[in-house]
Amino acid sequence: MSGRVSVFSSIGHRFGASFAQAAAIAAFLVSGLAASAQTAPAFNPSRANAGTLGVISGGADGTYIRIAADLANVLDGEELRVLPMIGRGSLQNLRDIMFLRGVDIGIVQMDAREQLKTEKLQDSAVRRLRFITRLYNEEVHIIASRQITDIRQLDGQKVNIDKAGSGTNLTSRLIFEKLGIKPEVTTFDQASSYAKLKSGEIQAAVYVAGRPVRAIAEFQTDGRFHLLPIPFEGEIAESYFPARFANADYPQLVDAAKPVETLAVGSLLAVFNWPENSDRYNRVNRFVDAFFSRFDEFLQPGRHPKWKEVNLAADVPGWERVRPAQDWLDRAAVARTSSPQVQSFEFFMKNRGISVSAQEREVLFREFLAWQGDRERSLRRANRQD
Repeated sequence: MSGRVSVFSSIGHRFGASFAQAAAIAAFLVSGLAASAQTAPAFNPSRANAGTLGVISGGADGTYIRIAADLANVLDGEELRVLPMIGRGSLQNLRDIMFLRGVDIGIVQMDAREQLKTEKLQDSAVRRLRFITRLYNEEVHIIASRQITDIRQLDGQKVNIDKAGSGTNLTSRLIFEKLGIKPEVTTFDQASSYAKLKSGEIQAAVYVAGRPVRAIAEFQTDGRFHLLPIPFEGEIAESYFPARFANADYPQLVDAAKPVETLAVGSLLAVFNWPENSDRYNRVNRFVDAFFSRFDEFLQPGRHPKWKEVNLAADVPGWERVRPAQDWLDRAAVARTSSPQVQSFEFFMKNRGISVSAQEREVLFREFLAWQGDRERSLRRANRQD
């Protein structure tokens, strides 16, 4: 009883109350906690699983896993939980999307699905692959000794192209084939390839990923290695895009006065076209709504810089967009045509005679909205000060 008296006395002292009043207060608090515990909603496993979505990405040092981590950090909430998964490359990611339980969405290269034609997979499953949105371009990195200055010098040399099934492996083989180069390929994982490059066991290592890649930026070259240029010519121009590495991307591998010309391949968010109103279809629908509605949050400081290249409405040749994504974009297009912001933007563009591509127009519109928001906030602050 003495312990209880001391507790009540402490409460009474804090509230300036008598012992009897303090006891009543304490009893009220205890009863309130008990009632709260009784009425708190129980954990519902079914609801938790219904809102959980697996995203298969890439290796621990690549860009895919950082993009998947951004998805989780931005979108996780009461109704949606994103689980990033380490993957084994674009080809394997496509297989996982089609056949592996728990994998709902995957990050893959745009050219990966073509390789599935050579594999004995279920044609019906391949035909049901869809995309949510085009993402960003992934640059082709070739690290080689500074004594090698032309990619054609890799003919007959040992070149690592990552594990079988990876996007790097696929793209490397296609590029070398289109350029008529026949290296002696090895298939070590990326981390192992850098050690073997330093020891001289291999002469070059290829990695296809969105710059900047942390593992490559942290690669200790001792002045011995550099990023090798890749020519944009012939059949290469039919499948890939020109790109460039600057000294700011990789200070140890690119000279300040001489950027490195390279190639890039597009990436996308791939998904399986599940039957409408099925559990897995509804998960994708919930993800699309959250991702598209909150996309501006991916452009904030602290997120991967590759998000700035994403155009949600961009088409992907040879791919069909999954229905929830297309429906969302259609609704947004209707809403935007009648909004005051769009009308102001259209007047701004027309008045200045600005003509740009659809993708550039999307970027300019976002910048216009950001400028308009900053202007409105500045005016509100000025009015408060007056």
